[in-house]
Amino acid sequence: MYGQALEPVHAFCKENSHNKEAPNQQNKLCNRKSTWEVIMNSPDMKTSTPLANTNIPDPTFSLLQFKDRVVTLVLDVSGSMGSFDRIARLYQASEVYIMQIVESGSHVGIVTFSDVATVQSQLVKIVDTFQREKLKQLLPKVAGGGTTICAGVRSGFEVNKGYDGSTYGTEIVLLTDGEDSGISSCHEEVRTSGAIIHTIALGDKADPGLEQLANITGGLRLSVTDKVDTNGLIDSFSRIISGNGDTIQQSVQIESTATTIPPNQCLTGKVTIDNTVGNDTFFLVTWTSAIPGIVLRDPKGKEYKDGQFVSDATSKSARLTIPGTAEKGDWQYSLCNTPSGEQVLGFTVNSRAANPNVAPIIAEAYMNADTASFPSPIIVYAIVTQGFSPVLGTKVTATIEAQDGTIKTLELLDNGAGADIIKNDGIYSRYFTSYKGNGRYNLKVHVENQEKDSKATGPKSGALYLPGVIKNGTLFANPPKPKPNIEDLNLGNFSRTASGGAIIVFGVPSGPLPDVFKPSKISDLSAFFESSLVVLTWTATGDDEDEGNATRYDLRMSLSSELVDNFENGTAINISSLTPSPSGSTEVFRFTLRDITIKNGTVLYFVLVAIDKVNQTSDPSNLARAAFFLPAPESGNSANSILGTGNTLILTLVMTIITFYL
Repeated sequence: MYGQALEPVHAFCKENSHNKEAPNQQNKLCNRKSTWEVIMNSPDMKTSTPLANTNIPDPTFSLLQFKDRVVTLVLDVSGSMGSFDRIARLYQASEVYIMQIVESGSHVGIVTFSDVATVQSQLVKIVDTFQREKLKQLLPKVAGGGTTICAGVRSGFEVNKGYDGSTYGTEIVLLTDGEDSGISSCHEEVRTSGAIIHTIALGDKADPGLEQLANITGGLRLSVTDKVDTNGLIDSFSRIISGNGDTIQQSVQIESTATTIPPNQCLTGKVTIDNTVGNDTFFLVTWTSAIPGIVLRDPKGKEYKDGQFVSDATSKSARLTIPGTAEKGDWQYSLCNTPSGEQVLGFTVNSRAANPNVAPIIAEAYMNADTASFPSPIIVYAIVTQGFSPVLGTKVTATIEAQDGTIKTLELLDNGAGADIIKNDGIYSRYFTSYKGNGRYNLKVHVENQEKDSKATGPKSGALYLPGVIKNGTLFANPPKPKPNIEDLNLGNFSRTASGGAIIVFGVPSGPLPDVFKPSKISDLSAFFESSLVVLTWTATGDDEDEGNATRYDLRMSLSSELVDNFENGTAINISSLTPSPSGSTEVFRFTLRDITIKNGTVLYFVLVAIDKVNQTSDPSNLARAAFFLPAPESGNSANSILGTGNTLILTLVMTIITFYL
C-alpha cells in the first residue's frame, strides 16, 4: 500500500498473493498476515451483517467556521468537597486556570452545583488581567449540600448559550467528587448539545458514570486523587487548553512538581526556559500550611524573593509573572519550609511561545484505551513534537497513579520495541502491568533534555519513489526524487510536563496478583553473516511485557521461511550463555554453526522467543534472514581457491556475546 503510483494496485492483497517475507510494517505488526486477512478477522467484519441494500446515501456536508472559545467551569460544591481540603484545592487549581491557562479572547463562565445549580458568572470575554481577576473573585470557597451533576451541566449549557444562542462547539469543565444516581438522565441532552465536556473526577468516590459524559462529547477524562504532593488538580486544569491547534497561543507547562518537606528543609531545583517559549511566563509556588521562603534566580543571576511574588492566602499560592519574554536558560529555585511543621510545597511553571513564527516544543500524553480489564496490559504513550517535527533523543518519564494513591514510574522509549511501534517517530511508549486494584488510574509524563542531543527532525514520506513507469512497452521517466530537508535542529535543554488523563480498570483480583504477563514479542531481530560468523541483533524484551528482564531465550534456525509458523520444528541454537539484559538494551549474539555446510546463496532463517521466570514465552519474533553470498572472484583468485572444491564452507561453533545498555 506504500506504492500508490503503481497502476496495477487495485485490490487488497490476499493470503495467496501476500509476500510473507517482505521486511515491512505489515508483516511486523500483523504477524505476516495479508491485508485482506486482517480485514476479514476484524470485529467490524465478524459482527456486522452485510447490507441488503447497497445504495449508498448521498453525502452531506457541513461548513464549519472558527469562532472564539467558549468554556464554562461547572464546579461541585457539595458537602463532600469540604473533606480532604478539596474545596481549597479546587479554588487553587481553578484560580490557576483562570489567571494563567485559559487563552486571551476566550469567553469564560462559572457555575457551581450541590443540590441545585447556581450561575456565579455569565460569560466574560478575557481581554486582560481585569477580567481574570473578576472571575477569580467568584470562585467557590465553601462546600455544602448534595450532588446533582445534571443540574450543573444544564446550567452550564445555558451559560454557554450566552455567546450565540447555541451550545454547539462550546466547552464545559465538569469537576465533581460525588455520586449522583441521576447522572444518566441528561445523556440525551449532552449527546445533542454539540458541546464538549471535559470531566475531572476528584477523589475515590466520584461517580463511575462521570467519564461517560466525556466519552459522549469527545472531551478529556481526567482524574485526581486526594494526595496533594502530586500537583494532580493543577495539572488537570493545565491540560484543558484550546483544541483549535494554535500552539502559539496555548499555555505550555514547563514544570510541575510537589513534595512533602520537613520543617526547615528546602525544595530545590532548576527549570529551563528554552528558545521556543518565554512569553507570559509565570512561576507558581503552592503550600498547604504556611508560605515558605522563596528564592528564584534567573540565568543572569537576578534574584526574585517571596516579597516579589503576589501571594493569595485563600488559594495558598504565590505567583511571579515575568513581563515580556523570560530569560532563556536555567532558572534555579529554592522553597524553604518554616520551622512549624512539615507541609507539601509545590512548584509549577507555565509559559507560551516566544516567537509567533516558531512552534513551541509540546508534550502530549495518553493511554491506549478508556477502560482496561485485568489482565490486559495498558500502553502508555507520550508524543513530543515541535510543530510537525518529532523530537528525538529525550528522556520521558511516566507516572501512573492508582486510585489508592500508589504510584508507578516508567521510562517511555522510542526504540521501536515492546509497546513502541516505530523507532524515532517522536512517540515514546511502554507497557504498564503493575495493577493495584480496581478504579481510576491517572497519567502524568515528564519530558526532559539535559545535556543530551535531543533534536527535532522533519517528517519524512513513507511513499515509494518510482524513477519511472512502463506503459505499453515505453519507459516514461519521472522527475528526479526531491532531496528531503534532513537538517535536524538541536534543541538544547528543555523540560515539559503533561497530564495524560485517566483510565478505568476493573477485574483486578484481591490479594497477591498472579504472574500473568509474558515477555513482549521481539520485533526487530536481524541476522547477517560477518565473515564466518552469523550475527544476530535485537532489542531485549522484559519479564512482564517490556518491563524488567527476561530469564532466558530460545533461538531456532531453519532453511525455510515457515519457521515463524513452525517454531518448535526449527533447529535449536545453544544460546544459554547469554543472560538477558534489561528491557530496551541492544543485544548482539555472534556464533558459527556446527557441522553446517554453507554454500554461495545459502539463506538461513532465525526466530527468537523470550521466556520469563515462570516459563511463560513471548510470541515468536519477526523472521530474520541471513544470506551468504560470495564476492565476485578477482583476477587470479577464484572462489575455489578460497573455499575449496564446490564453493562450500564448513563452520564450527564459536560464540561471542555483546550487550549494550541504554
